[in-house]
Amino acid sequence: MKAVILAGGEGQRLLPYTASLPKPMMPIGNKPILEVIVRQLRELQIEEVLLATGYLEELIRTYFGDGSRFGIPIRYSREDAPLGTAGPLSLVRQHLTEPFILINGDILTDLDFRALVEFHRTQANDVSLALARRSQHVDFGVVRLDGAGQFDVWDEKPTLEYLVSTGIYVMLPKVLTLLPNNTFLNLPEYITSLKKSGARIGGYIHTGYWLDIGRMEDFEQAHAEFHEVFL
Repeated sequence: MKAVILAGGEGQRLLPYTASLPKPMMPIGNKPILEVIVRQLRELQIEEVLLATGYLEELIRTYFGDGSRFGIPIRYSREDAPLGTAGPLSLVRQHLTEPFILINGDILTDLDFRALVEFHRTQANDVSLALARRSQHVDFGVVRLDGAGQFDVWDEKPTLEYLVSTGIYVMLPKVLTLLPNNTFLNLPEYITSLKKSGARIGGYIHTGYWLDIGRMEDFEQAHAEFHEVFL
């Protein structure tokens, strides 16, 4: 099995750090978040990592090289213009002939990748989404009306629970046939189009640790929690 890591984002919300450093190279503990992910994939015995790069790609390539220092072969695919989160797959699909993992390059998680892959296999999915539960407290009374505009329900200061995408997926290569060549496209739109085409798309709920470091407060939280959670 191979893995594609999306590592081309500019990380605008992490400025000024990302003015000179690509977001996946932001340090967590004593290593870049991208290295944490690469080492996790090595433990899964992934046969090759495909790094989809763009912004400041040369820094990533200089650090990781061919992957031999990390015990896993690494191949690079650089986008000349931003392609979103789904578009970069069109540049590497010729290398993806078996089920593969797709993961954002700025995620800190203790997700059991083996369990995710097994879920994908046993459910016979075309795409499996790794999901996390989140909740949000609303400081107001939430009122619902019926179809005639009449009062139906009053929920005072509720806590709303929902599922969010973790940015981790398992996909079959056949779904890439519907991906346009070298075209900007994000994964929400692409997954939705796959569903409309009849693809089987399942959700694996991860109950452990997960954090996207795309915002400054999340980056700081990752720093504070890394040693406690992962060491």
